Amino acid sequence: MAYDRYVAVCNPLHYPLVMRHKVCMQLVAASWVTAIQAAIGLTYLIFSLPFCGSNRINHFFCDIPPVLQLACGDTSMNNIAVYVSSMVFFMIPFLLISVSYGKIISNILKLSSARGRAKAFSTCSSHLIVVVLFYGTASITYLRPTSNQSEGTGKLLSLFYTILIPTLNPIIYTLRNKDITMALRKLLSKLLT
Repeated sequence: MAYDRYVAVCNPLHYPLVMRHKVCMQLVAASWVTAIQAAIGLTYLIFSLPFCGSNRINHFFCDIPPVLQLACGDTSMNNIAVYVSSMVFFMIPFLLISVSYGKIISNILKLSSARGRAKAFSTCSSHLIVVVLFYGTASITYLRPTSNQSEGTGKLLSLFYTILIPTLNPIIYTLRNKDITMALRKLLSKLLT
C-alpha cells in the first residue's frame, strides 16, 4: 500500500505503467510466500519443544508467546527465533513504509497549491494511521523483553492489533468519503444533544 501511494503521489503519470496487475500479484505473492515460510519455521520450532504441564493457554488466542510459556524445556532458541522474525517482519516493512512516506511528504511539500497538498495528504493519511496503530501495538507485543510483560497488558495489546485495528480499518478508510463524514457528524451531534 505504501508503494502504491508512493507511485500515485510521486509519479502519478507513470502509475498505470508501474502498478500493473502483474506487479500487484508479485507483491502479494512475495508477501504470502515469505510469511508462510516464517510461520512454518516458527511452528516447527514450537512443536519440537516438550510440553508436560497444563495445556490451557491464558490468552485470547493461540499466539506464540503464550504457547512458549507452556513449554517445559529450554525456549531460548524459540525466543530468539520469535525476536528475529519479529524484527524482520515488523521493522523492515516499517522502515520501507517510513522511507516511502518520507519521500511522499517531501514531494507533497513541493506542491504549489494548498488544495493539491491537502488532497495528497488525505490520500495517504488513512493508510498512515492504520500502519502506526498496527505496527505500534504489534511491535510492543513481540519486541519487548519477556521479563517486562504482564499477562493483562499482553492480552490487551494482542486484542488491539488482531481485532480492534482490523475492525477499524474500514471505518478509517471510509472517513475520507465526504458522505460518510457528514453522516458521522450528524450521528454524533444527535448523540451529544
